[in-house]
Amino acid sequence: MSEPAEPVAAPSPAPDAPAAPARPERDRPWVMRTYAGHSSAAASNALYRRNLDKGQTGLSVAFDLPTQTGYDPDHPLARGEVGKVGVPVSHVGDMRALFDQIPLDRMNTSMTINATAMWLLSLYQVVAEEQAAAEGRDPAEAVRALAGTTQNDIIKEYLSRGTYVFAPQPSLRLITDMVAYTVAEMPKWNPTNICSYHLQEAGATPVQEIAYAMSTAIAVLDAVRDSGQVPQERFGDVVARISFFVNAGVRFVEEMCKMRAFVQLWDEVTRDRYGVQDPKQRRFRYGVQVNSLGLTEAQPENNVQRIVLEMLAVTLSKDARARAVQLPAWNEALGLPRPWDQQWSLRMQQVLAFESDLLEYDDLFSGSPVVEAKVAELVAGARAEIDRVQELGGAVAAVESGYLKSALVASHSQRRRRIESGEDVVVGVNRFQTTEPNPLTADLDTAIQTVDHDVEARAVDAVRAWREARDADETSRERAADALAALTEAARSGAPLMEASLEAARAGVTTGEWAQALREVFGEYRAPTGVSGSVGVGDGGTDELREVRELVRRTGEELGERLRILVAKPGLDGHSNGAEQVAVRARDAGFEVVYQGIRLTPEQIVAAAVAEDVHLVGISILSGSHMELVPEVLDGLRDAGAADVPVIVGGIIPDSDAKALRELGVAAVFTPKDFGLNGIMGELVQVVRRSRGLGEGRPVPA
Repeated sequence: MSEPAEPVAAPSPAPDAPAAPARPERDRPWVMRTYAGHSSAAASNALYRRNLDKGQTGLSVAFDLPTQTGYDPDHPLARGEVGKVGVPVSHVGDMRALFDQIPLDRMNTSMTINATAMWLLSLYQVVAEEQAAAEGRDPAEAVRALAGTTQNDIIKEYLSRGTYVFAPQPSLRLITDMVAYTVAEMPKWNPTNICSYHLQEAGATPVQEIAYAMSTAIAVLDAVRDSGQVPQERFGDVVARISFFVNAGVRFVEEMCKMRAFVQLWDEVTRDRYGVQDPKQRRFRYGVQVNSLGLTEAQPENNVQRIVLEMLAVTLSKDARARAVQLPAWNEALGLPRPWDQQWSLRMQQVLAFESDLLEYDDLFSGSPVVEAKVAELVAGARAEIDRVQELGGAVAAVESGYLKSALVASHSQRRRRIESGEDVVVGVNRFQTTEPNPLTADLDTAIQTVDHDVEARAVDAVRAWREARDADETSRERAADALAALTEAARSGAPLMEASLEAARAGVTTGEWAQALREVFGEYRAPTGVSGSVGVGDGGTDELREVRELVRRTGEELGERLRILVAKPGLDGHSNGAEQVAVRARDAGFEVVYQGIRLTPEQIVAAAVAEDVHLVGISILSGSHMELVPEVLDGLRDAGAADVPVIVGGIIPDSDAKALRELGVAAVFTPKDFGLNGIMGELVQVVRRSRGLGEGRPVPA
């Protein structure tokens, strides 16, 4: 064995050797966020502070469904939903805990909140004032320094996520009041974030995503202009604070061109329709979360490269680069990501921003004929669709008529058809399915974050204790009552609502009380489902679908009636895309479909199943509340004398929960890996046949 070599010093450069060229000056990186929040304000605060310590440069708050839809944790509709997909915030005390030791006037915070955005911004402002006062600083100056975004795009809620509360017109009024208030009092805040992200999740093509987002922005800007709350000479300030939140799919060239098309169209619209002359005010400002729709449960490790490609779509082009980026985690199709999974997604951004040389160069695609041609194609298509929406009366009218929802359901149906036929390849799902065992998911129960079972009970106790303590003091009780009365009067009279909401926050009013005061004036709203007017399989479908259709017909003949299925969404989970696609395909397969939309109680589902005399109940849940709500449906059917009606469940459901549901009597459980809708339809027929004692039916080629 040879002796180790002595270390050799590096030679000094020759005196006349040229110095290494200086690196170009780098652009400032985008704001890096992780969409996070769960369980409780205290637990979420600890997560935020850990993420900030890891180099995250902004916060993106996920609120739970009761908070998003204006319910306190002890409301019946909140059952099973508290702390599941975000953090519950019921009053200013929760907001204090959520941002403990995080100075709000030095933070950039994005809050994914829509129907209750005015309320959450009020709570946020009050906590910022309290923090400043505690440090001996001017609270008003702290408010003027607040930077961040409230998503506050109600229109897309009617089309995708379903966390709307009020009808479009009063919802637009809430947005208008917030825009006017923040332009005057909170000049660094983005009061609304026109959100096309969820439109793509609901099936939008790039042209539809651009067109419907632009149509929404036009509706908001028209409403602000027509309200008279902002002087015309300051309208450029309104435009400058409108931001967008977009989606980036794995077709990253097309997605990058989509962003350049957005930039071009926004500049046109704000200049030509609203007369904004300052190019800086017309700048298209957007944040992005890359596509969660495309994340797969099968071979979930492939989601890492999908996420990276999608990140490149919104960062490579300097002229259309995102101002803020948040990435999903590789395991989001399996359940709630753990802190380590979120860290992995943050590190992807940091490697691109700090290790690569991307930020040292001007736009890489300027002058490319390929890019310019694709951008021109997208712009032309979007202009035509914007004109169509305007002819219908604008975005609000197109929501109310059901046009936008039907268009998205139809587009999503076509996307599903392309995947099922293999026309669109999804690696690990419809091709290249052979795989080695995945060490990341060897133990599925530890591969995702789980929420403590007593989170909801603790939140219920806490909000009741808050109200009791407030009302035990006569002065506090009267202040809260007066604040709610003033809020109700402002809603009735048409007065701006932000000041009344701020007083309600200071008075200790709860989220449910604030929303209920407005419900009493504005009422509630149920948006069109888009199922009845959508186009499913227009050409008769594949041989597999025709065989299933024939089996449905023969089974109906054996039973002496047409097969009927109830597709139901219990609780507050508004992500209805999957339920809508099941309903459309079931109709194509020959079922009579009963679908009543979102936000149903288990009691309403049971009543509909009995009244419609259905042969099968299909429940869709994506929020994690399946173990609370599905047993209530089963018990309700049993109590109603309909225990023989089989129940199937679909959603993001861990294997252990799926096993428990089957043991409780659920006939079948489907998760995102079950992507073939025709195969699902075939299984539904077999479930009906078994429940009616017909035995296994064999599809016969039509």
